[in-house]
Amino acid sequence: MAEKLIVTLGRQTGSGGRKIGKMLAERLGVKCYDKELLDRAAKESGLCRELLESNDEKPTNSFLYSLVMDTYSLGYSSSPYVDMPINQKIFLAQFDTIRNIAKNESCVIVGRCADYALQGVPGMISVFISADEADKIESIRTAQNVSQDKAREIMLKTDKRRSSYYNYYSNKRWGDSRSYDLCLNSSKLGYEGAVDMILDFAERERTYRSSKA
Repeated sequence: MAEKLIVTLGRQTGSGGRKIGKMLAERLGVKCYDKELLDRAAKESGLCRELLESNDEKPTNSFLYSLVMDTYSLGYSSSPYVDMPINQKIFLAQFDTIRNIAKNESCVIVGRCADYALQGVPGMISVFISADEADKIESIRTAQNVSQDKAREIMLKTDKRRSSYYNYYSNKRWGDSRSYDLCLNSSKLGYEGAVDMILDFAERERTYRSSKA
């Protein structure tokens, strides 16, 4: 595909979304931004990398929390986000970085409301990856070397956090098929099959869009 393509990936914990994102990026010959996004956001915003990491995809309405974390972030007074609560600073730092990336390159971006940040941007396709519960639990259990009960706890807590973050900052609902262009179940397709489906969808969407031009 000669024209720019940006694929944003929402994902359930244990669904393989991160691996699918990396595999997709390799197939496309582009970069995959996941944790790498934090390094770039820190550099561009002037916020502390550790601060971005500790608050990654974690919303909060706590005024006391914001006061405490704002104290931690002192020293970055030149940042354009200096007068905002810390959770807003972090979201907008990532929001601006996502948009800057999309201006300049085709890429795959995992999580962090990237589909919301890039609404209306030509060449953006939003995808959500789910999986069967048993497969998600087994994936987490194997990756983190924990019991099934612990893996299930991690799955539920992480998905709740991601859902709260997405629903708080975007105008959509996390995991709702109406919020995305394409929703896939990696338990049905496998990782390679999911990548194939995304690429096929992108090509079909491009062809359809061209025919309507």
